[in-house]
Amino acid sequence: MATNKIQTGIRFEPELLYKITQVARQNKRSLNAQLEYLAQECVKKFEDANGEIAIDENMLYSK
Repeated sequence: MATNKIQTGIRFEPELLYKITQVARQNKRSLNAQLEYLAQECVKKFEDANGEIAIDENMLYSK
């Protein structure tokens, strides 16, 4: 299945990874879906307090 999502790597302490995995299971989400949800919530909270973050289309897929 094709996707426009960018794959990234992230490091966690084992205890935190275990706990976030348990949260994901309780929410009936995969670990990836839970992390994406939390990131979206973080950005929403930031933008609610500070205004919308402008998107630079040229920087979206550059490495």
